[in-house]
Amino acid sequence: MPRTKQFNEEEVLKKAMELFWEKGFHATSIQDLVSHLGINRASLYDTFGGKDILFDKAFAHYRKGATDWLNGIFESAETVKGGFQKLFDSAIKESVEDECRRGCFVVNTTTELVPGDKDLLKVLSENKSNLESLFLLQIQKGIDSGEFASSMDAKGVASMIFTFYNGLRVVAKVDPNPIELKKMVEAALSVLH
Repeated sequence: MPRTKQFNEEEVLKKAMELFWEKGFHATSIQDLVSHLGINRASLYDTFGGKDILFDKAFAHYRKGATDWLNGIFESAETVKGGFQKLFDSAIKESVEDECRRGCFVVNTTTELVPGDKDLLKVLSENKSNLESLFLLQIQKGIDSGEFASSMDAKGVASMIFTFYNGLRVVAKVDPNPIELKKMVEAALSVLH
């Protein structure tokens, strides 16, 4: 009779995501995973196929959660610019409160594993495209409603906001000074008029 799993895969995946996010892929050993997840090596390999596959699944879990979170921010905002303001305010708040200075898991993974991992580069390019498309959709909504000038280069601004957001997450790891970060955001969002 096959043995039944004594753990919740979703919870284990979330714990793995947290560990990879904090330590990075290379600094996380199989023993770290076994200890942190509270499962044995055999279960880790049987369920997740090893460190690489577990990382890929944990990274996908993070990206899905981040996309859902972003959509929620824009859906709850009264204006498009207000949505972007909420996005950056949340990033600043998270950075200031994050004593470990983990930053953004996607940004961390990009700086750690690219250009060496071609499969991951494809995933990161897709992630970039998805987020820029989300930002573009919001900016176009602002243009259509008259909130933003019709002459705005929506695609260029969406790319700039994506780049700025990622840069802000890196800078906030080095110096999570909320006053300085808010000044940067104010300057970046001045393009939305």
